[in-house]
Amino acid sequence: MINLLPGGQFSGLSNITIANIVTALITLVLVLAALIFFFILIWGGIQYITSGGDKGQTEAARGKITAAFIGLLIVFAAWAAISLVQSFFGVNITTLNIPNAQGP
Repeated sequence: MINLLPGGQFSGLSNITIANIVTALITLVLVLAALIFFFILIWGGIQYITSGGDKGQTEAARGKITAAFIGLLIVFAAWAAISLVQSFFGVNITTLNIPNAQGP
C-alpha cells in the first residue's frame, strides 16, 4: 500500500480545503485593504503637513485623506455585511460553514 499523505512537517497540508483557502483569502484581503488605506491616510497627512500652504499640494493631500477614509469605510462596510449575513442567515462566510436547510 502506498501512502500519499504528506508526513513530518508537511502533515498539516492534508487538511487544506477550498473552504480554508477562501477563508484565508477573505481575511487577507480585509486586513491588507485596511492596512493600505491606513498608510494612505498617514501619507496624506504627512503631505498635508509638509504642503507649506501651497493650494495644489494641500488639495492633493486632502484628496488622499478623503480617499483613505472612503476606503476604510468600504472595508468596514464589507466586514459589517459579512457579520450581518452570519447573524441573520447563520452562514459563516469566513469559514464557509453553511447550515443544512431544515423543513418546517
